Amino acid sequence: MSKHKNTINVRDANKHKEKEEITDNVAEDITEQVDEETTDENSEVNKLKDLLLRKAAEFENYKRRTDSEIASISKYASERIIKELLPVYDDLQRSIESVNKGETKDFETLQKGVNLIYDKFKTVLEKEGLTEINTVGQEFDVELSTALMLIPKDDVKPHTVLESFEKGYKLNGKVIRHEKVLVSTDGESNN
Repeated sequence: MSKHKNTINVRDANKHKEKEEITDNVAEDITEQVDEETTDENSEVNKLKDLLLRKAAEFENYKRRTDSEIASISKYASERIIKELLPVYDDLQRSIESVNKGETKDFETLQKGVNLIYDKFKTVLEKEGLTEINTVGQEFDVELSTALMLIPKDDVKPHTVLESFEKGYKLNGKVIRHEKVLVSTDGESNN
């Protein structure tokens, strides 16, 4: 019987060794698999880090480029209007030189010249979207005008613009300077 027990023990020992070998092989396989996966993941992480750094650098370059373009645009934004105003400036300069040299002695000629320059200047401004605000005879509108004085008038509807002291202007529909006006009030309420 003891022989049989030894045989079983030897068999058990062999089975145990086989199990250990299988376990060791499985452990080695799992370790290799984990190492491969870790290497793959590390490689993927490194690729993503590299991509992130490249995108950050591209964004910084884009930001620098757009900041430079914006600075250039704002620096030269008035270039077009200045080019359009230069002929008006030149005409004014020639008129002044003509008067100073004594070439223009006739008041009518000077007046015509100044009116032509004024018209040219007004055309340039209108082409840029500038329009005059003229509310005389209309109901006072706080969005367009600033009332300097209220004057009692019986023959005019209250809150009517009577006179303009300083013209107002809109640029492309936006009020850039309010018209300064006199406004009527009810004549009886002030008595």
